[in-house]
Amino acid sequence: MNNKAVRISFLGEILGLVKLIRPKQWVKNGFVFAPLIFAGEFLNLDSIYAAMIAAVLFCLAASAVYIVNDLHDIEKDRAHPEKCKKRPLASGEVQPKSAFILLGIIYISLAFAWLLMPSVIYVICAYLALNWAYTLKLKNEPVIEIFIVAFGFVLRVYAGALALAVPVSHWMFITTLSVSLYLASIKRRQELIQSGTQGRGVLAFYSVALIDRFAEMSAVITVVFYSLYVMDKQPNLILTIPFVIFGLFRYWYIVETLKGGESPTDVIIQDKQILITTFLWLAFCIWTLLPQ
Repeated sequence: MNNKAVRISFLGEILGLVKLIRPKQWVKNGFVFAPLIFAGEFLNLDSIYAAMIAAVLFCLAASAVYIVNDLHDIEKDRAHPEKCKKRPLASGEVQPKSAFILLGIIYISLAFAWLLMPSVIYVICAYLALNWAYTLKLKNEPVIEIFIVAFGFVLRVYAGALALAVPVSHWMFITTLSVSLYLASIKRRQELIQSGTQGRGVLAFYSVALIDRFAEMSAVITVVFYSLYVMDKQPNLILTIPFVIFGLFRYWYIVETLKGGESPTDVIIQDKQILITTFLWLAFCIWTLLPQ
């Protein structure tokens, strides 16, 4: 093999490793910044730095979870008509040895990060353990698997609070769980409609009607708990409630009419109305919570 071929092969492996850690999914770790906003710490440079470090650590942890999942499912993914092309390990774009090396580097990095933020690393360890259980067994348990996905976002919020050493309202935790259950339910609904049970075995235990009820209940309690949080802890944010309601309505419209929603990340990034609503909600929160 000549030098040019070696360079092309090396570059292909690097690009495959980038795809393996799924950087597009890192947007989910924005939940880490929730305590920074709602505790009114967003003008404190030390707090901003701490929140950013916690978010980076969660990005590493999430990437480790994706690698473990892809290594565990490599044979099943190779037999899948779409995943055999899209997943770097299943397609042969990345060799398992390289994935194990990258996984080891991530784990070592997180271990060293314990010296910097031990409390956050404890939460990340819980997140990793939960996802190992998910990958090895619980991903095939109906309902439980949806709650595990949603609880990962609660852990992100908790990690953000620990990084800043600020208390977080119980209302925020339950609101985070509710909206995460909504998004996870919609994702399962769209997977079931678009791919049937072929892509994910647990979908055989669901029906579209059942998941619709899950999603509708989650959407309702999201509005209820967010409203209770606002009225109990941050009454000045009451005008943000319509943004939350509109966002849920718009998301359901994307699901029903535009046939989106299988990837919440894609919806958040690509839909202009969702982006604008999120920006306005965030801007209003920051403006309202500015120190007087």
